[in-house]
Amino acid sequence: MMEGVTVRVGLLGLLLACVTTATTNKNRDWDIYSFHVNSTVTSRYATTIITSRVANRIDQSQEIDFHVKIPKTAFISKFKMTIEGQTYDGVVKQKEEAQQQYTQAVSRGQSAGIVSSVGRTLEEFKTSVTVAALSKVTFELTYEELLKRRLGKYELLIHARPMQPVADFKIDVYINERPGINFLEIKGGLSTKELANAITKTHASSEAWVHFYPSKELQSQCDSCGEQGLNGDLVIVYDVHRNTSMGELKESKGYFVHHFAPSDLPRIPKNVVFIIDRSGSMHGRKMEQTREALLKILGDLVEDDHFGLITFDNTVSTWKKELLPANQENLEAAKSFARHIRDRGATDINAAVLDGIAMLNRNPREGSASLLILLTDGDPTTGETNLEKIHKNVKEAIGKKFPLYCLGFGMDVNFDFLEKMALENSGVGRRIYEDSDAALQLQGFYEEVATPLLTDVQMVYVGGANLTQTNFSQYYNGSEIVVSGQITDNNIETFTAEVIAISRSNRVMYSETIPTDKPIEARPDSHIQRLWAYLTVKQLLDKEVQSSGKAKEKVKKEALDLCLKYGFVTPLTSMVVTKPQGETSQVAHKPKEGEKPSGSRQGFSGSSFQFMSGQAGYPGLLLDEGDSYSAYLMEEHQPTHSTKTTTRATPTTVSPPLRFLLPAEGQALPLCYDIPVALSLRLLKDPNNELSMNGQLGQSASAGYQKIVIHYKNNQHIELDTTVITFNNGEDPTYFSWSLKINHKTDSVSLILRDKEVDITIGSTRIIIMLYERNGIKFLWPALRQRPTGDNIMGIVARPPVVYEEVQGTTMKLKIHDKEVEVSRDSAVDLSVRSAPTVACWLMPLQSALQGELADFTVAQL
Repeated sequence: MMEGVTVRVGLLGLLLACVTTATTNKNRDWDIYSFHVNSTVTSRYATTIITSRVANRIDQSQEIDFHVKIPKTAFISKFKMTIEGQTYDGVVKQKEEAQQQYTQAVSRGQSAGIVSSVGRTLEEFKTSVTVAALSKVTFELTYEELLKRRLGKYELLIHARPMQPVADFKIDVYINERPGINFLEIKGGLSTKELANAITKTHASSEAWVHFYPSKELQSQCDSCGEQGLNGDLVIVYDVHRNTSMGELKESKGYFVHHFAPSDLPRIPKNVVFIIDRSGSMHGRKMEQTREALLKILGDLVEDDHFGLITFDNTVSTWKKELLPANQENLEAAKSFARHIRDRGATDINAAVLDGIAMLNRNPREGSASLLILLTDGDPTTGETNLEKIHKNVKEAIGKKFPLYCLGFGMDVNFDFLEKMALENSGVGRRIYEDSDAALQLQGFYEEVATPLLTDVQMVYVGGANLTQTNFSQYYNGSEIVVSGQITDNNIETFTAEVIAISRSNRVMYSETIPTDKPIEARPDSHIQRLWAYLTVKQLLDKEVQSSGKAKEKVKKEALDLCLKYGFVTPLTSMVVTKPQGETSQVAHKPKEGEKPSGSRQGFSGSSFQFMSGQAGYPGLLLDEGDSYSAYLMEEHQPTHSTKTTTRATPTTVSPPLRFLLPAEGQALPLCYDIPVALSLRLLKDPNNELSMNGQLGQSASAGYQKIVIHYKNNQHIELDTTVITFNNGEDPTYFSWSLKINHKTDSVSLILRDKEVDITIGSTRIIIMLYERNGIKFLWPALRQRPTGDNIMGIVARPPVVYEEVQGTTMKLKIHDKEVEVSRDSAVDLSVRSAPTVACWLMPLQSALQGELADFTVAQL
């Protein structure tokens, strides 16, 4: 998957905020003269190599960036740069050791880069190097992934956006599957009529080849093309023949892999309970999409299925007390109930899930498969709010009898909590992204678990060792169970594989040995061994989520040892790339899914391999969050040899403002605007309920609020600063440290404190205030989760989403409230979400954003 190559010269700080716009000039000072992607898939294990060759066409050195996008499920295993005949290889190290090596390299005058990532389906990797005058550089990145079978097919996705038409552009895919390839399709945005002649595919028995060779002219003429060349996905979709119910058993060099996916089985009737969050934070589009998806899912139930519906906020409501068969009458009644689900109240996840478990336990049916599906967008805020106790309660109640699937809606959800709860109960956690396709995401997940074929699946391997997961609660049609391991003493003759499972009420068993009468072809690098290592690491990382204490450390060490042995970049490791002396040093870490990297900047997407940049020889001048607001002038100095240029970062004296986001209704991009620091702002004023909230901004644009005060009723208030929370009910104040876990309630106020986040509910209004730390500065940031009812509500956080239209012209304009406003595309950090993602936005003048003067939103005192 590739994204492109760009250059950075001069104003580094400004370029960091708009790095991808630097390549629109036709007369470039550099040229990507070759871009190749070569992917080989064997036994569903894909190894992909991206090679980019770039020439510096001017007579002075310049810095060239390498950008590529790869699948989120992949592990980078190799990266190297070749400059003037010298190759610089990346080395995978433990994350802490990589950080230490970076610090040592900077102190020696060398520079180093660390590779890491996060994202939705794709992750972005970025690095750079200075290329001498009229010289060339070759970048080469290798990553590996096990293709997962979903809905009866495998997909290999390649994202192509090289940022310019390339004379020598090639994508080559080779697939080798011993059972034979059943079908092969090419999809994606690059599989269009305009590009059809550039794609060739050959399919013969167990092998297939796909080639994509668009001409340079064609790369700028297709629908998804432009001056910057290709921009889209090429998706290779295929499946293999299933010649036996036992599936495919393959061995190479003492390792085996077993792909098990029988389809000639009767479907098992299912008992399914849907647990739907209807709390106030599900307001608006989330609730609409949930209702839309639930109506479609109910329509897909089969008559011998039984189902139940539970909705919850601070109370739990069951549609019917018992499971009902999915006949026409019950489904119509359930759809009517679903259409009238409305958002309100707090979030009692514990009680809702326990009620769902009890409903399944009260309705056992022989020969059926039971499952729970939970959909929520937030943390538990009422009832039992201790996360560890909720995990314990749910695990004990389920007792390994059926799986729990947890769907987290949006980026504000506590995904770690949901993922652990799912993994502990034989399910999976899945994030549902707040996009226009959210309803389709929900439906797509349900389709994956809609048709159980087997339950209590046990994979037994006599003569096998160091096995990956071998017990599975359920097997679904269209999916696949993959087990890998080592063969004891490499003795194939004594190795036997067995599968024991339940089909409806019948016990079934399959058995097979590895044939020894014909040699098994295997690639020289033993892809089966690497497949085993990849799958083992993935499952150990899941196991680490579920573990604690010494058990957690043991699992972590086992995973780390494998990562280091096989060179995988994972959340436990980083890749260090030592580059030529004098280069800009770089650091990046691999955060968890949905978490913002610590070294990210406002100018970059949150779903990328992010780097913190420092200057070799100047370790104290690290660009960090907030730096994209101001320019850093790059002063060039003549180095000791003519082919390299060193630079020094000198910050300007401009005091940058703080950037705010303003949601937009029905549009992909929100609005954003800048407010000067150190002001006291009116955040919320609700005259109907005697409620107001004011905040004091800090002195730095890298921070937010230093103090927030919430007033309600007569003389009652809650005051928050970065050290303490003061709760004053008009009598004696109560003080809470941010490090505590608190669930404090009075007649009119609920205050829940945990994980440096306070959740306050006053009447119908719910406010979240988060404690952040950036560049050593602690600050607060508020988010309105449930808007007050009534009219005349005002304040910075209470402003409703804006409706705008894009106006075509020579400059970018938006039509807002019948007025045209000039804007520019920029980005901002969304601090109202705990993961603090960086989002693209339309930057607009302050007065236009506020629809009035800033004075209307300031207060004299808190």
